[in-house]
Amino acid sequence: MSFLLQVVRITIPYALAALGGALSERGGVINIALEGTLLVGAFGGAVGAYYTHNALLGLLCGIGAGAALQLVHGLACVRWKADQIVSGLAANLLALGATRFFLKLCFDSTANSPRIAAWRTSAPFLIMALAAAFLAHGLLYGTRFGLRLRACGEHPEAARTLGVQVARVRLAAVALAGALAGLGGVWLAFDQHKFVDNMSAGRGYVALAAMIFGKWRPLPACAACLLFGLAEAAQIGLQASGIGLPTQLVQMLPYLMTILALTGGGGRARGPAALGTPYEAE
Repeated sequence: MSFLLQVVRITIPYALAALGGALSERGGVINIALEGTLLVGAFGGAVGAYYTHNALLGLLCGIGAGAALQLVHGLACVRWKADQIVSGLAANLLALGATRFFLKLCFDSTANSPRIAAWRTSAPFLIMALAAAFLAHGLLYGTRFGLRLRACGEHPEAARTLGVQVARVRLAAVALAGALAGLGGVWLAFDQHKFVDNMSAGRGYVALAAMIFGKWRPLPACAACLLFGLAEAAQIGLQASGIGLPTQLVQMLPYLMTILALTGGGGRARGPAALGTPYEAE
């Protein structure tokens, strides 16, 4: 039972970031910035919870921080037609540098924040993650906005002829991605009861791999995240068991699964037709 709980605990930030990536990329915006969004979400949650002494307000601060970073990425890509991969990498570097700067400014530390007010259990985040998965699925496949979002990712010119404001829809999707990934970042901070420098530790990139493995669909992406969470929990268990394998070999397990996922079923998946292509007509 403890192993299963650990798998769920590890999976939560992956799944929330993958959901955000699915919404963003189904609208046509590549979202490498998920890594930085997890990081600023964790920092925003830690700062908010520390200074307000309230976990709920910290949660809202983390969600807001994630949405803000993604809107910067979205404006660069959608309004100013920047290269989406370059913009995403720049957002990740901005998040890394900004969190280090403000960590020193707010807490006079280069490593971590003081202990923060946080929920003692992962149950609220598990409930929110499950709700987010089904809501994202319903939004994408059962609403007018979801239909417009998918149209913007497949054929934005055709969507525009039907009156869809492509830029607005894409920006809304990117903001939703930021809120979801920001929530995943808050969980990272709340799980450790503090913010730690670079605590996202590549999770955003793994979430992207899970999203591709799930073929840009919310529920399959979450299922893929569960597999990655299982691999990471197994890696932690193997390290603790002292079976004699080299530490570096054991630590490779989650990333090896990521590579296998991408070169296996996920590597043959077809993304949205207009993914990464700026819409020039607006």
